[in-house]
Amino acid sequence: MAGLKEKYKKEVMPKLIEVKGYQNVMEVPKVVKIVVGIGLGEAVVNAKALEGAEKDLPIITGQKPIVTRSKKSIANFKLREGMPIGLKVTLRQERMWDFLDRLVNVVLPRGREFQGVPRNAFDGRGNYTLGMKEQTIFPEIEFDKVDKVRGLEITIVTTARTDEEGRLLLELLGMPFSKE
Repeated sequence: MAGLKEKYKKEVMPKLIEVKGYQNVMEVPKVVKIVVGIGLGEAVVNAKALEGAEKDLPIITGQKPIVTRSKKSIANFKLREGMPIGLKVTLRQERMWDFLDRLVNVVLPRGREFQGVPRNAFDGRGNYTLGMKEQTIFPEIEFDKVDKVRGLEITIVTTARTDEEGRLLLELLGMPFSKE
């Protein structure tokens, strides 16, 4: 259970201190949480859409998802304020490290013709968002039990102040960024 967390403490922190010259260990960027979300636009017309995703997300993350609701009404999309439009899970502590370990070492390398994840998907504050086209890339999901292939979004929230710091942190943790 101590795979990536131990690597962070024993290898990544000292390397970041050496490269960036931090004066204090508290300055060293770390991963705070990982948010895994599934947007379900079709839930507006199909109430059963939530059920399928509600089965998949706990299998992937090991945690029960919460329903995200629309903030405002949009007539063109037949959307009313407060309607369920997605699911999300926020992982912290051990579950976060376990998920990140699985993501980096098992899930991402499984992808067909995998060239690495995009380098430019940072938000300007060191947080990284990765979009997945289908949930079936996770080995825990049984393909024949999936009702519909859905995309999901994984946001890795760090304490890094800049994208460069965040990228260095994730690279040292083993995130396979693409070459360009």
